[in-house]
Amino acid sequence: MNRLAVVALVGRMVVLFALLMLVPLAFAVGRHDAAERAFVTSIVVTAAAGLLMSLATRRFRRELQPRDGFVLVALVWVVLPAFAALPLWLAIPGISVTDAYFEAMSGFTATGATVLTGLDHLPLSVNVWRCFLQLVGGLGIIVLAVAILPLLGVGGTQLFKAEMAGPMKDAKMTPRIAETARGLWVVYFWFCLACFFAYRWAGMSWEDAFMHMCTTMGLAGFSSHDASFGYWNSPLIEGVAIVFMMLAGISFAMYFVAWRQRSLRVLWSSVEVRAFVAVIVGAVLLISVYIRLDGHYDTYAEALRHTAFHVVSLATTTGYASQDYAQWPMFAALLMVLLGCFATCAGSTGGGIKMVRMLLLLKQSQRELVRIVHPNVVNPVVMGGKAVDPRVMQNVIAFMMMYGATLVGLTMVLLFSGMEPITAFTAVIASVNNIGPGLGEVGPAVNYGKLTDFQTWVCTFGMLLGRLELLSLLVLFTPQFWRR
Repeated sequence: MNRLAVVALVGRMVVLFALLMLVPLAFAVGRHDAAERAFVTSIVVTAAAGLLMSLATRRFRRELQPRDGFVLVALVWVVLPAFAALPLWLAIPGISVTDAYFEAMSGFTATGATVLTGLDHLPLSVNVWRCFLQLVGGLGIIVLAVAILPLLGVGGTQLFKAEMAGPMKDAKMTPRIAETARGLWVVYFWFCLACFFAYRWAGMSWEDAFMHMCTTMGLAGFSSHDASFGYWNSPLIEGVAIVFMMLAGISFAMYFVAWRQRSLRVLWSSVEVRAFVAVIVGAVLLISVYIRLDGHYDTYAEALRHTAFHVVSLATTTGYASQDYAQWPMFAALLMVLLGCFATCAGSTGGGIKMVRMLLLLKQSQRELVRIVHPNVVNPVVMGGKAVDPRVMQNVIAFMMMYGATLVGLTMVLLFSGMEPITAFTAVIASVNNIGPGLGEVGPAVNYGKLTDFQTWVCTFGMLLGRLELLSLLVLFTPQFWRR
């Protein structure tokens, strides 16, 4: 393993990351807000640190091996949030290092959990930076999910590559990844542009349209207002959000292939996409009827409006809110949080285990039930008309075992710290699945600001684990990984 070559590459990424801070700096200069000096300082410190890392290791630059990839991915997703936290720490009075790093990690992993209150009174550039981080994170998530993690053997995208065609199917760490990334980013850019103008048309200001475009396409959930989408109370704006959250919940690799083939047939031919849409629609109908019968809203139209927005928001792991859904019956609120564990498609900007894994688990369960009745039957797991490789099923089962152990383990740690059970369970669910808000003391009407530093770091680690799909980070803690 060439660790210094990894550091050299991280250094170059840090330098590029410093350039991204020019975006909020431009807003700060334009508005002459109080965070201007914070961003100037952060850019200088970040660029200097990146140059130092890059120059100190320039002799060791070479092509990376798959094992180097695990270290690179982990370092990038740990180091960049540290530099992203710097302007927040400098610009927001009283914020601790722990909270600043949590906020930056939440942004970069597109989780959307926040420790901040008084968002309406923050300097515009700070809110822009928080939201822009989620756009940048979304770009990174797409490449991570489609190109990098499948190479390392732990991503969700390789589970459905039998359904894929063209350049997505056999990506390797060659210039082809750069070509793939460019194609994905072009698709992502056009979706972002459409979302931006749609929000502006629906009634948002230019600044809010930009910030919420960032957080919608990243399926991230940060807002520039404490009331989130309740600030506007607009069915039209909520409708725009629903459309683009649904679009971002589908694999961008699928969009890229559809664009190359000039046909949308590839989207609806995907079992995963059809299941994603069916689960969302079914949940909206079920919960809207349930809360209307419960008497929470006067009309079914009102119940349907708010249910559709919150089901899509939580199922796609975005985390926007227009109502305090924690006041709904526990069945409805908890079901929406649990949908965020699996509903989004692999290759999207969403979190969770991904719909493809859930489908494979259901098919494997059905297969085992058939084998109980007919022990000698040949009944392979089939996805998209093709038999699934047994090694893929082993990967899915191993992932789910680690996923379950992670949820239980982190929940027990938070309970040990004195956290209330519903809060602990949903905080872990929301962090590991990159949903954002949970229930209890981390519900939509409050935030993570009341957590102790220890609890905040547990949730931060959960966000990182979930975004890197568990195994690519946990493998670094095994002795075998470091043996030559």
